[in-house]
Amino acid sequence: MTAPRLIGVLALMLVAVSGLGYLASQTLMARPPLVPGDLPAYVAAPVPARTTPSVAPGQPLGRPRVDPNWLARTATRTGIPPTALRAYAVAQLSDAGGCDVGWTTLAGVGWVESQHGTLGGRTLRPGGRSSTPILGPALDGRRFAAIRSTPGSQAWHGDPRWEHAVGPMQFLPGTWATWATDGDGDGRTSPLDLDDAAAATARYLCADGHDLTTGDGWAAAIFSYNHDQAYVDAVHAAAVTYAQRAG
Repeated sequence: MTAPRLIGVLALMLVAVSGLGYLASQTLMARPPLVPGDLPAYVAAPVPARTTPSVAPGQPLGRPRVDPNWLARTATRTGIPPTALRAYAVAQLSDAGGCDVGWTTLAGVGWVESQHGTLGGRTLRPGGRSSTPILGPALDGRRFAAIRSTPGSQAWHGDPRWEHAVGPMQFLPGTWATWATDGDGDGRTSPLDLDDAAAATARYLCADGHDLTTGDGWAAAIFSYNHDQAYVDAVHAAAVTYAQRAG
């Protein structure tokens, strides 16, 4: 065998071995999917040291006021935008869902759905809206189920033909019609407003008697939000990470 040909054969063998090593790393060494029984009983949410009914301008009496020191410290530790963290904490403290849903769980959903309203280089404004609306792909039957839009849903996403999930927590307009919640007390409800969407998500997760203080209940609640085990895994990983960072 000539030297050039020998070099070529060795190169092909090296590529093959490298490929097998990569495949092994993706199969043997990858973390197996979580199942409900593997989940922690509850991802505890650090609660602000002190909360009082707000009387600040623009905030109605009775809306929980998140301790600003906790908010600043936790936003820095977790990397969650303060506006988003406030929305998640208020949804928890106001008992919007009626069950024990922690801000870390809401933050896990918010990260997976839209990176807390910052997906695609967007910024989250102080009022809870992204710099440009977040719209999911058209539900035209190609990758997802085919769902026709309605005149009412078109007002949210602008597509006269196909439905889209909208906002930082990616609500379908039809679902939003059921779970719409005024999370910031401004007298309006919008899935594009993270304050409203976080509170609505808390209500959705608590529905059907889900007990989020148990592993099975937590997993079932997240699975009801998106029927995909990989989605449950991703939200779980994000929620646990935020709890760990918050200390």
